[in-house]
Amino acid sequence: MSENSPTDSLNRPMFYDPSEHRIRSFVTRAGRLSTAQSRAIDELGPAFCLPYAKQTLDVAQTFGRTAPVIFEIGFGMGETTARIAASMPEKDFIAVEVHTPGVGSLLKQIGEQGLTNLRLMQHDAFEILTHMIAPSSLDGIHVFFPDPWHKARHNKRRLIQGPMVDLLASRLKPGGYLHCATDWQEYAEQMLTVLGEAALLRNTADGFAVRPAYRPVTKFENRGVKLGHGVWDLVFAKR
Repeated sequence: MSENSPTDSLNRPMFYDPSEHRIRSFVTRAGRLSTAQSRAIDELGPAFCLPYAKQTLDVAQTFGRTAPVIFEIGFGMGETTARIAASMPEKDFIAVEVHTPGVGSLLKQIGEQGLTNLRLMQHDAFEILTHMIAPSSLDGIHVFFPDPWHKARHNKRRLIQGPMVDLLASRLKPGGYLHCATDWQEYAEQMLTVLGEAALLRNTADGFAVRPAYRPVTKFENRGVKLGHGVWDLVFAKR
């Protein structure tokens, strides 16, 4: 930045973007790509991965049709995402994950299952929502098993907090839903409080929700349930 670059009252450059100077809810890990994942990225990435850009995404053009749109944050290795997209061909899905092996894994499943209603983005979800997703444009948002950051000193990194919830709610259509799930009870209770305080959202259940049928039970979740571990779903709708 040159000496003459314009600054604001806090001496920040005028092009300062607060979404790029916040505590992130994830840590980028390299991870090891399998041969199949690497091949999927090379062969299917150009068709199914969307680049990040600071401009509103034309969703209808992206999918070649107008359909309900579901946005997912943190799809892990993609098994749940692929199963949901396959079970709802009438809806379009934009799924976000920062870790490359997960992107490769889901691309591989897209190819194996012939899915056409799913697009992936490998970038920070907060920035994608801020710059690329139009207000009141999403029919649903899925946040399944986000990192609980269970140490108290790390709680500030949790995804589901006031500012993020306000952003999520602003991108939902009236009547659109936000579905969160976690297997960490303390985080579930925090989510219930934070979501309950959001002015634009209302709880569709009396407290925690019964798991909606469209969210499949993963092998990891099934093992936890058999060991007596709990899983909590929360489904809120935009007023």
